[in-house]
Amino acid sequence: MNPAVTAVDRACGTLVFIHGPPAAGKYTVGRELAARTGFELHHNHLVVDEVLARHAFGTPEFVAERDRRWRAHLGGALRRTPPARIIFTFNPENTVPQDFIDWLFSAAPAAGAALHSVALTAAEPALEARLATDQRRQFRKLVDADLYRRLRAAGTFLRPAIPRTDLTIDTGLTPPAEAAAVIARHFKLG
Repeated sequence: MNPAVTAVDRACGTLVFIHGPPAAGKYTVGRELAARTGFELHHNHLVVDEVLARHAFGTPEFVAERDRRWRAHLGGALRRTPPARIIFTFNPENTVPQDFIDWLFSAAPAAGAALHSVALTAAEPALEARLATDQRRQFRKLVDADLYRRLRAAGTFLRPAIPRTDLTIDTGLTPPAEAAAVIARHFKLG
């Protein structure tokens, strides 16, 4: 760990925003990156699963409560002293209002935090092969390949638009530990 980088990183706060389609490995890479850097992992399904206990997915109540909880959780972490070092995993899907992503990409800099946007990708056969894992079931994630294909064909994962991507990694070619190392090196994350 580079002490100079770590001191700068801790002084201004950092948000590593890992996004990509279902089964791209966001949680797995995020967990590896957290172990490597000491950053806090904020897996989006922790909030999603809590909200699912009260509201059906995609209903107006679900969307509103998920948005409110994500903003409270991430906004609070970004305003902490000392500044937070966060990894947030996110699957773009059309029940998430564009306003949430726009807020996130402005809230981090407004709180004095650097926001690093990382896209994880993989070929469709690799994504589909990963769908039915026990880990995905544990978080109540999408596990049905036929449903995934229908949602993908309908454009479900094209929105909200991510304002920018600073680094793209193909997790079909790059194992999780190596992907985490690439992210840490690329952004000089202690």
